[in-house]
Amino acid sequence: MAYYRQVGEVPPKRHTQFRKPDGGLYYEELMGEEGFSSDSSLLYHAGVPSAIVDSQVWDLPDLATVANHPLTPRHLKLHDLFTDTSKSNAVEDRRLVLGNGDVRISYAVAEQPSPYYRNAIGDECVYVEKGSATVETVFGVLNAVQGDYVIIPRATTHRWLPGPEGVHAYCIEANSHIAPPKRYLSRYGQFLEHSPYCERDLHPAAEPLVVEGTDVEVLVKHRGNGAGGIVGSRMTYATHPFDVVGWDGCLYPYTFNVSDFEPITGRVHQPPPVHQVFEGYNFVVCNFVPRKVDYHPLSVPVPYYHSNVDSDEVMFYCGGDYEARKGSGIGLGSISLHPGGYAHGPQPSAIEASLGAERFEELAVMVDTFRPLELGEGGQAVDDGVYAWTWAGRRKD
Repeated sequence: MAYYRQVGEVPPKRHTQFRKPDGGLYYEELMGEEGFSSDSSLLYHAGVPSAIVDSQVWDLPDLATVANHPLTPRHLKLHDLFTDTSKSNAVEDRRLVLGNGDVRISYAVAEQPSPYYRNAIGDECVYVEKGSATVETVFGVLNAVQGDYVIIPRATTHRWLPGPEGVHAYCIEANSHIAPPKRYLSRYGQFLEHSPYCERDLHPAAEPLVVEGTDVEVLVKHRGNGAGGIVGSRMTYATHPFDVVGWDGCLYPYTFNVSDFEPITGRVHQPPPVHQVFEGYNFVVCNFVPRKVDYHPLSVPVPYYHSNVDSDEVMFYCGGDYEARKGSGIGLGSISLHPGGYAHGPQPSAIEASLGAERFEELAVMVDTFRPLELGEGGQAVDDGVYAWTWAGRRKD
């Protein structure tokens, strides 16, 4: 997404001398994607950004997964995952719900500041279900509120500082980059007129966050031979990573609030791609927002039954009342998993009940993956065990 920004002080020309008030040089860091062949930004540090004085093992939370076998649609109740959150933070206390080789979905409820953290595996898209947080980053400060997606590029050092009421975070961690769908963008990266949101809806940091300090520990998640090919390290930096006086470029973290997504509607039911908000490698992120529904005189507003022959569908219910799931036990904080190879759709009673509706007051975040998802320890812990039988109203004896 080639949307250029400049924040703080930068020299008139890149890769040239840029001096501090005392005459010393600032240290220029290029943070770029795809081997110098895609988006990048240049950051100007007071200290040497590669100077570390220690590195130790960081024992990650349980990232092991088990296959969804035998094949079963599932209902996972995320609000049952956390009871006492007074000592939890949004990095170390994430619980893995679902995952595969392309993406991991975790959930965290946190009241405490997180350590400094960097995900060197891929970008993160964190949806703030409830509460608020200040997200301090090497690019500056983001203020995240309920309904915000927080997009954090791979290898961005940051930390989460929950607000007074804590933060409920739905964490989508990629093994790739996460960006707006290509069909929303011009060949130069500008949002097109048919896009349901645009640059004005994206909120990056407005000014640098300059912090001094020495021997600063940063938790780094990176590639290795751990569960899911992921391991962790505790790297101690000689000077504070947040010593950046300025940066410019097209790669940076930002927030986007779901309320700024303009829904695309039609006379008959629209397919899930109209709800898409982001994409990564082998997965997409969609959101279903309050909207006017289908206005053909014979329309059926809830979805038709469909088989995701190429993908698993994960729906996180985070606001309003999701019409298609009435009668299934689904509520706020629920996840429904509908795996590929299984035809699914609304509960039978929801079809007739939806006829004549003019609006749906629902809010959900959906992730569709193109490799099968497995269950993490968090997902296994809160599986209701009965959702699969709700269409039939019974289970075979």
